[in-house]
Amino acid sequence: MSQRTIVITGGAGVLGQAVARRACANEDRVVLLDRAEISESADLAGDVRIGGVDLTDTDSAGEAFASIAKNCGGLDALLNIAGGFAWETLEDGSVDSWERMFAINLRTAVTASKAALPWLKASTSGRIVNVGAAGAVKSDMGMGAYAASKAGVARLTESLSRELLGRVTVNAVLPSIIDTPANRADMPDADPSDWVAPDDLAAAILFLASEDARAITGALLPVTGRV
Repeated sequence: MSQRTIVITGGAGVLGQAVARRACANEDRVVLLDRAEISESADLAGDVRIGGVDLTDTDSAGEAFASIAKNCGGLDALLNIAGGFAWETLEDGSVDSWERMFAINLRTAVTASKAALPWLKASTSGRIVNVGAAGAVKSDMGMGAYAASKAGVARLTESLSRELLGRVTVNAVLPSIIDTPANRADMPDADPSDWVAPDDLAAAILFLASEDARAITGALLPVTGRV
């Protein structure tokens, strides 16, 4: 196959970079999209870097994907990794937190997917891979807003896979806690060996984005540990 173009939202983050490193090793053309500005001198894996993109805004997303398609000659896979987490009980928290979780976890995936569709449908191996959460299947205290937004990602995955059946595959990974510096800082007494390594999750994401996964669509793949 000719070189594939893979767009990674949240590409400058820990998981985004784990995916980018693996994709670059596969000799894919890797485009990093991020809300933060990305310096050209930053030590990041990826061939193209586009910072300052607000994926909650349809115009910002549309301009970014049109530019990518023009400069790269199209695109083959969209990996919706942009997102965030907040632990907050309903009693002591803010209702605004629910809106924020839906914006950064679900709306970003919806907006990016819609903006990328014309080029993904034109690809011979169009792929969308979303990042949901195992906690959206069975939530816990303080995770209501986060889990609800990730449950939305799961339903988006299922519905869009049917909408694009035979043209673009749409799947999602459902990780448990990911071993990141932020999670280690927030949970200093936990054992990170029970968590999911970013590189292991990246391998699962890139499998679903690969030609080998052409017969898989609408899947919600649990990725919950290394043991």
